[in-house]
Amino acid sequence: MKEPLVSIILRSYNEGWALHETLGALRRQNYKNWELIVIDSGSVDGSADLIRAFKPRHFVQIQPHEYNPSRVMNHGMCLAQSEYGIFLNADATPQGDNWLRPLAEGLLDKTAAAVFGTQIPRPDCQAVFACDYARCFGPQRESRTWDHFFSMVSSGLRKDIWAQRGFLDKLQYAEDDEYTRWAKSRGYKVVYVPDSVVMHSHNYTPAQAYKRSFGDARALAASWQENPNYFNWWRTLILGWASDFRHDMRFCARQKRLGELFHAGRIRWHQRRGKLDGFKRGWKDYRTRSDENSRLDQSLSTSL
Repeated sequence: MKEPLVSIILRSYNEGWALHETLGALRRQNYKNWELIVIDSGSVDGSADLIRAFKPRHFVQIQPHEYNPSRVMNHGMCLAQSEYGIFLNADATPQGDNWLRPLAEGLLDKTAAAVFGTQIPRPDCQAVFACDYARCFGPQRESRTWDHFFSMVSSGLRKDIWAQRGFLDKLQYAEDDEYTRWAKSRGYKVVYVPDSVVMHSHNYTPAQAYKRSFGDARALAASWQENPNYFNWWRTLILGWASDFRHDMRFCARQKRLGELFHAGRIRWHQRRGKLDGFKRGWKDYRTRSDENSRLDQSLSTSL
């Protein structure tokens, strides 16, 4: 039986250094029935020439300031001819010829809203970030015990479920986390497919680590259903930092990278500060103001 068409939606921005390998890996996939949709956010490093030479079905170019992840992914899904959207970052290089098949086959389950694969760090990945990849995707991954975990970097969505709502364009970070939490709340599954593997990692500076953690936590506040006081100075910052540092210490000891432990502690402190600050800001932006607007609307309705 012929394999169903899948639409690979690739997001790109100045990642020509990885794009050559990523596009080459797509050609080698043993799953052949796919189309490529590329949305590039104004690359100036030669990426556009590499993409045009590959001849994708759609090549959309936007300016950097126009980038919003939710709008970009929603647009990619709208362009897709397939009922199955496969998302891949330009700097996430598929490993081997069997990256696509596990994702595509996982989406054949009508109850699976989303699937995501394994990510392994690049050789130059700093220990603090390599530890995170082990915790999220390693053989003994902790993420299986977390209340929720998903990564859009190498993933897939069923279009029929996405069409019910799509991604929220008010979010600049963690839109994938919010969407998959929504899908699970509707009774759909979010499935991890470990046989689909990409190489992908970033070495963030302390400032970048703070910004990323701030953005993710601010977005989390939009969908948080528990007591917002769960995020506080003692639990989030102090205990959270200590827990992260303990994981880093064990990881560095196993990997014989104890020389990177001070750096790990510094990065974790910035991440934890960002998480606390971001959640507080998000709760104010998405929840407190929404409650105030709702009360105002009710008051106006009563007065009329």
